Amino acid sequence: MTANFEQVLSLIHPKIKPPAKVVVGMSGGVDSSVAAWILKQQGYEVIGLFMKNWEDDDNSEYCSTRQDWIDVVSVADLLGIDVEAVNFANEYKDRVFADFLREYSAGRTPNPDVLCNAEIKFKSFLDHAMVLGADVIATGHYARTRHTENGVELLKALDLTKDQSYFLHRLNQEQVSRVLFPLGEIPKTLVREIAEAIGLPNAKKKDSTGICFIGERPFREFLGKYLPTKPGPMLTPEGVSIGEHIGLAFYTIGQRKGIGIGGSQDGSGDAWYVAGKDMANNVLNVVQGHDHPLLQSANLKAQNASWVAGRSPEVCAHYGAKTRYRQADAGCLIDTPIRDIAADEFRLTFDQRQWAITPGQSAVLYDGEICLGGGIIV
Repeated sequence: MTANFEQVLSLIHPKIKPPAKVVVGMSGGVDSSVAAWILKQQGYEVIGLFMKNWEDDDNSEYCSTRQDWIDVVSVADLLGIDVEAVNFANEYKDRVFADFLREYSAGRTPNPDVLCNAEIKFKSFLDHAMVLGADVIATGHYARTRHTENGVELLKALDLTKDQSYFLHRLNQEQVSRVLFPLGEIPKTLVREIAEAIGLPNAKKKDSTGICFIGERPFREFLGKYLPTKPGPMLTPEGVSIGEHIGLAFYTIGQRKGIGIGGSQDGSGDAWYVAGKDMANNVLNVVQGHDHPLLQSANLKAQNASWVAGRSPEVCAHYGAKTRYRQADAGCLIDTPIRDIAADEFRLTFDQRQWAITPGQSAVLYDGEICLGGGIIV
């Protein structure tokens, strides 16, 4: 290892003093396993909790629930902690997946991980952990919290390449005050080193990148099981039909692959991109070239605002914003009337035009390293 265990633990500052009971959400992956080990080393009473949140086609090649549970049990045995499994499949289907399908049916592209965190991982899971007598919960997310006189701040992880605060922006102050993020102050490379050094059976397991709790699978095929296809024309900005789409729900703004337009219409050789959806006429708008003006936006409107900071940002103040995960913060101004920013919606004007802003995704605001919250792009 590049650092010994004492050095690793010195990087992580407990938010409450051990001993205290911590229930750790364990997925079978490396991150949550190392998070549990860190907390155990710091003197907490650690209990592992494995959540089963998806039951449809659970026996398919894309659902790894059984293997994940085996990995959790193996890790818990190595660490010497108790672990239990809990089924939140009904809650997931009602609170997350139903919304997921509604958004796609409306032509938007939702981010199920954002809603899953707010409704399942930090609500159903948190409530269950409190019944078990937990003082706090913990997860393997890459983020940090800071307790201040004005409440709890949600901060970016120190490893910005892994920062997951974007997915956590819909948590409220009650939720964020009861969670520990043991990995927020160490790099992912060190997490892998710890896993191998302590002999975790899942040390080399690859990270999950699929839909929250559903897994990695051919997305169009999966969505087609739940939403009907309704073919229609693909039109250029000039109104020229250059193909047929299979259904507006199956495309997203900025999409290049899988559109099905072969060759070059004007001889330029530039790729085609989805630029918009006309839901009323069932038309998919496409443009040629990554930098086409119709893929660039100077502003956006977001609704269903949620402020993890416990208060809304100042209007006409300058902030950073992400309109998709892993995007660098883009400078922007909030130019919304007070009555709106205090309520449900806000508008952002960017310093520079942004590429492929996508309805249904989250616009998340930052004041430096502090995540303020955000809303759903409309």
